Amino acid sequence: MADLIAAIATAPGTGAIGILRLSGEGCARLMDEAFRPMGGGLLSDKEPGKLILGTLYTPEGAVLDQCLAVLRPGPRSYTGEDTAEIHCHGGPVLLQEGLRSLYARGARPAEPGEFTKRAFLNGRMDLVQAEAVADLIDARTPEAAVQAAGQLGGAMSRRIRRVYDGLTDLLAHFHAVLDYPDEEIEPFELPLLQKTLQGYEKELRDLLSTYDRGRLLREGVRSVLLGKPNAGKSSLLNALAGYERAIVTAIPGTTRDTVEARIRRRGLLIDLVDTAGIRPTEDPVEKLGVDRAMEAAGGAELVLAVFDGSRPWEPEDEAVLAAARKAERTLLLINKSDRPRLLRHPALEGAICVSALTGEGLELLLDRLDALFPQGSGGAAGEMLTNARQAENARRALLALSEAEEALSAGFTPDAVLVGVEDAMKALGELTGIQVGEDVTARIFQRFCVGK
Repeated sequence: MADLIAAIATAPGTGAIGILRLSGEGCARLMDEAFRPMGGGLLSDKEPGKLILGTLYTPEGAVLDQCLAVLRPGPRSYTGEDTAEIHCHGGPVLLQEGLRSLYARGARPAEPGEFTKRAFLNGRMDLVQAEAVADLIDARTPEAAVQAAGQLGGAMSRRIRRVYDGLTDLLAHFHAVLDYPDEEIEPFELPLLQKTLQGYEKELRDLLSTYDRGRLLREGVRSVLLGKPNAGKSSLLNALAGYERAIVTAIPGTTRDTVEARIRRRGLLIDLVDTAGIRPTEDPVEKLGVDRAMEAAGGAELVLAVFDGSRPWEPEDEAVLAAARKAERTLLLINKSDRPRLLRHPALEGAICVSALTGEGLELLLDRLDALFPQGSGGAAGEMLTNARQAENARRALLALSEAEEALSAGFTPDAVLVGVEDAMKALGELTGIQVGEDVTARIFQRFCVGK
């Protein structure tokens, strides 16, 4: 059994209920010292997994709270070890005093994500499921929560395991034929091997095709509004957000820092960032805002380049266009379509005409956003790759199988071909955590909060 750890499992701040969590060797002993059930007896004598009403005490014997406590013996617990939770009133001071009481009785502070890390190390979940725990906590849309819950339930793990187990059977069959030539084992048929490899290649390609949508579902789409002063960026931000998020005036250069708002489209969260107007300036504060605008555009998933349709083309528009063209995805918008059109430029052919004032063209803009980030076919909830680590391992597995299939087509012997199969299995094993280094697990669990 691992040493005893303790942490506050609920979010910081005041709440109706706060939870103290324990896991490790000596859990029952500590709870019997700190908590006394109503009606007498010890918590360790009560029914496992049942919340028991009682009193929580300090090491000095003072009453801390009337609360509920539960013991869950390992291995049928979240971490696979003996665990306990104390459900008390959610005052920050009370929770800190309760935690101090647990430390004084032999527990140590839990590290970020240590409860879930122990669940992984004790075989209660694989690495994909462990990552889904953090994704579920961080989910910002219902669709992202459903995806994370599906992964936590094992949907992605089962999809990967089917390929991994199939490759294991392939290797086992090959080695049986090789190691026991006198036995009546079905011989290795090269056409069948090629067909099998191609089938698993297709499964991995289908899996990789889910990554773009899965990543955006988890992270959202960072979009930057870029344009010269008074092009109507802030008004457009307010119109898309549906409320007055940014200050709008007729004075050029009102926006001097980035201002953010969010909209939801078909399950995706789109983070809209309003920026300072792009123009030469001697004002140090405005210049800093322009620099931040260019920096934001460089790191954006999408740039919405906004041009003032009521004014002729100016050098500032050229700078906006040049910056927008560097982005991965760009939409060109001609704003103020409610006014007479004076803006003309060949680069704006096909641009979307909108009016932040009247709302004209906004539905077309939203439709174009949907087209840029299609829903795709991720399969059942939880079957999409959602982070770079997962996608890279799936990509390595696909590459290894492709090389194996190419070697087979080129006439190499099966033993040389199956080296690629072993490499694919290693990559898939790293994806799910069947075989993974401590440095990888350490990085993954660093993003967890303490208490989870």
